[in-house]
Amino acid sequence: MLRDALRGLTVVDFTQIAAGPTCTMLLADMGARVIKVEAPEGDLGRSLGPAWVGEDSALYHGFNRGKQGLCLDLKQPAALAVAQRLVTEADVLIESMRPGVMARLGLGYETVAALNPALVYCSISAYGQQGPYADRAGVDGILQADSGLMSLIGIPGAPPCKVQAPVVDVVTGYMACMAILAKLQARHRDGLGGHLDVSLMNSALALQQSSISSYLRDGELPTPIGSAAPYSAPNEAFQTADGWLMVAAYNGNRWERLCGVLGHPEWTDDPRFISSAQRVAHRAEMQEALTAVFRTESCAHWLERLRAADILCARVADYRDLLNHPQIAENGMFASITHPRHGLLRVPGFPVNSAEAAEQPYLPAPDKGEHSRELLAEMGFSEREMADMLESGAVIAA
Repeated sequence: MLRDALRGLTVVDFTQIAAGPTCTMLLADMGARVIKVEAPEGDLGRSLGPAWVGEDSALYHGFNRGKQGLCLDLKQPAALAVAQRLVTEADVLIESMRPGVMARLGLGYETVAALNPALVYCSISAYGQQGPYADRAGVDGILQADSGLMSLIGIPGAPPCKVQAPVVDVVTGYMACMAILAKLQARHRDGLGGHLDVSLMNSALALQQSSISSYLRDGELPTPIGSAAPYSAPNEAFQTADGWLMVAAYNGNRWERLCGVLGHPEWTDDPRFISSAQRVAHRAEMQEALTAVFRTESCAHWLERLRAADILCARVADYRDLLNHPQIAENGMFASITHPRHGLLRVPGFPVNSAEAAEQPYLPAPDKGEHSRELLAEMGFSEREMADMLESGAVIAA
């Protein structure tokens, strides 16, 4: 099963909030042992709510399932010794501090690679490890703005909008996971690890492959157009009598069938609507004509008729709809986690072979320092050494 494909792999996780934790969550979902190292103040993601699970945010629990928790004050030499011993035996280290911070802590790539040449070391940052912006911090919304992504979102004349879901963070986590798996495959050949540089900026640009490709070709700046696609029409949401319906009927056959379903076969011969390119050029007129018909009936009415004609469509759903979505239920994408203190938690599950993955239970996110004592003992520290580190605060246990 995919859920145990990475069994035997040890990952040390020095990340917080969303991008890095997405990557390490995926690795844990595929069977890797992930040791989450937190500072005494904990992962900042613990404080980002609502909603809450006890004293921590639901966001933290959503991104950190299946990991072990170790809490270290890396400003203390004893804690640095623990971290260095930990990474010496690890396969992967992933960190999301500003470039240079890990080196100042004594855990920079050159230092760690000397201890463990086979280590795959992945750095996640806002802009990359080199260059004029390397020392700048950045979060999802900042990179949605700085990458141009925000300029695509919203409706004409409205204030700038962002995607509420942290899409740049999440896709950066997926990029990092992909890069780590590729580097591990290369390590099978040469036995060596290496340093991976993954940035929110590059990931945000990758999200815009189609729009940027078009701009680089014709120099035309894209502008917000609501739910529509700039390269095809109709490929947008239309208001019905009781909600909104997304319709994609931009190729020739589906456009003809849509015109028939709407009772206006003459639109197929209208010069304004004769091709997808013409419909894009006359989008406002097309939208006005189609909306006038769509508003006469309910979403359910149109869904039945459009699907019968093999026209791509979907009701614009909210999260309440997702809980009753039969395909999401079939796919097993809402995972259940039994937390020892907070009971049953539900989070989005592993997205590949998700129904199969749901058969294996997910472990909860760790409390801060939950496994500190266990991990110290496993690394060979004596009871006296552990007591001293816990007393000094170099290591913190739940």
